[in-house]
Amino acid sequence: MTRSVTPLPCRRGEATSTAPHRGDPPPRVIVDRVEPEIDGGRFPIKRVVADGVRVRARIFTDGHDRLAAVLRFRDAGESGWREAPMEPRGDDWYEASFRVTRLGRAAYTVEAWVDAFETWREGLAKKLAAGADVAGELLEGAGLVRAAAERAGGPAGEALRARAARLDGAAPPAERAAAGLAADLAREVARHPDRRRAARYPRELEVDVERERARSGAWYEFFPRSCAKQPGRHGTLRDAHERLEHAASMGFDVVYLPPIHPIGVTHRKGRDNAPSARPGDPGSPWAIGAPAGGHTAIHPELGTLADFDALVARARALGLEVALDVAFQCSPDHPYVEKHPDWFRHRPDGSIQYAENPPKRYQDVYPLDFGCEDWEGLWHELRDVFLFWLEHGVAIFRVDNPHTKPLVFWEWVIREVRARHPEAVFLAEAFTRPAVMHYLAKAGFSQSYTYFTWRNTKAELTEYFGELGRPPLCDAMRANLFANTPDILHAYLQTGGRPAFRIRAALAATLSGSWGIYGPPFELCVTEALPASEEYRSSEKYEIRHWDLAPAAPMCLYLSRLNEIRREHPALTRGSPPRFLPVSEEHLLAYSRSDPEGEDTVVTIVNVDPHHAHAGWVELPLEELGLERERSFQMDDLLGGARYLWQGPRNYVSLDPAASPAHVFRVRRRLHTERDFDYFA
Repeated sequence: MTRSVTPLPCRRGEATSTAPHRGDPPPRVIVDRVEPEIDGGRFPIKRVVADGVRVRARIFTDGHDRLAAVLRFRDAGESGWREAPMEPRGDDWYEASFRVTRLGRAAYTVEAWVDAFETWREGLAKKLAAGADVAGELLEGAGLVRAAAERAGGPAGEALRARAARLDGAAPPAERAAAGLAADLAREVARHPDRRRAARYPRELEVDVERERARSGAWYEFFPRSCAKQPGRHGTLRDAHERLEHAASMGFDVVYLPPIHPIGVTHRKGRDNAPSARPGDPGSPWAIGAPAGGHTAIHPELGTLADFDALVARARALGLEVALDVAFQCSPDHPYVEKHPDWFRHRPDGSIQYAENPPKRYQDVYPLDFGCEDWEGLWHELRDVFLFWLEHGVAIFRVDNPHTKPLVFWEWVIREVRARHPEAVFLAEAFTRPAVMHYLAKAGFSQSYTYFTWRNTKAELTEYFGELGRPPLCDAMRANLFANTPDILHAYLQTGGRPAFRIRAALAATLSGSWGIYGPPFELCVTEALPASEEYRSSEKYEIRHWDLAPAAPMCLYLSRLNEIRREHPALTRGSPPRFLPVSEEHLLAYSRSDPEGEDTVVTIVNVDPHHAHAGWVELPLEELGLERERSFQMDDLLGGARYLWQGPRNYVSLDPAASPAHVFRVRRRLHTERDFDYFA
């Protein structure tokens, strides 16, 4: 059977300026600079269900005529347009909003025209003020109202014809002028505008509307094979139920599993990435494929597909979702190697080329050739991997190294999958060049790992998150801030002790809607790395670890409180990008975030130095926070439990990382007297 793949999503038909009637000149109005827009409309902006989309455009024409404009929009699945009037905001900018309510692709554009009646009303008012004769203007106005009556038809048209008769009737000019300037007449004429020469923005822009989990969530990563209660035994998916309960008890939303598929034996890696495995070494889960199966099979020592279904059901009962790692690469023992050898690159001697990233060599992994002769068959097969796991209750995928596969493939496959399952969420593990990382986000990935791991100073964090929060990047790329991963134990954590882990958790949980940890090593504040590297010593990627989490209780309580604060405060999960606040000390980082309705504001202050206490003065934007300079206000530290009475824009902060490295403040706006302190509800 012939299968075909369209490498790029079908191009949307571009709207053009409204065609004039025969003999009419083209529109005079210019619709320019529509925002938000990504790469000239090549890619959709991202929102989640129930979000508002604020659209603005620069609209102008020659001369001084008044203009009218509408925002045209439609939800996913709708064929007709709805409209909202756009309001002028000065300097030729117009603005309006709409709300997306369905998963899928919504659309919007802008249309504008010369508002002849408003232009007439403005001219009439000026001439009246100057004492000029307005007889001709009244006749002109009557004609405009009669034209609106023709467009309206029915009872509305009859009412407008009566109003037109008053304008060119026998009453005194002043009385007729007052009738023409009546606000209710202007509203009625505006309901039936003359849009024959309207100009429409030449593109229909799209909104990729996803579910809330695409924007916010707390992720907990663990290896099921390390979940056995007895040291030395290979854990199973049934053993992992206890780890699910542990993650749920700390308030995490997503449990993320590294690959759970059969692991190859050929060229299996040993401990700490040794070139050769010893007897009993389990190998890397990313060396996917064995006689037991490939990307849609379960590693036999983990259990069965029924065991996996039971794990997903248990997670759902605990309020968790299961996310799977999808790594499109194969061990030499993968069934694809025998059945589809043409899906791999070959050396001149006919052998298959294993993966390399000099000086690293991955003899246990064969990369796929996405441009092979049977590329269409390969692409369909990989798409069906996602569809298989979606049928087994997995709707979140962390994609391994997507930047090493063709970007056009991701653009195609994500759209293919989400056309069938719009609930699917994709996280890109792309520690790569900025342009590539940003393109993956535009191509459809719901979230992305970022450079957060390598941004540790106040200056680095301020600059980087300022960049992530600016359009158009903020409309395409959502950050998922992992404080550590099985691949990355940053020097900051290696040398900073428990305070460093607390600092990074506080930053990750409050700077972005999504954050995560590679669980047990983070909870236990594991700092042992291979020399001169970010690789964990005794890495769980290459061996089974037995984690005794009893000593991790203090850290677990800290993580639990962070997630509890996030659940209670929408400013941290769906709020604005962080606004960084001036602080007099170079090691103190302060920022505020507010929810879209402006009802919830959280101010976070973090000492980013894990070794020393620091103090300084933080400056708050009182007016933006709804605070009065003359009145005291209460700052509740949601993380530490203390309460502070502040007044004015500058207030003193001191943070000792050995005790508590961060304040996460709720701002109480309505505190009026010191007597209210500690009692205001």
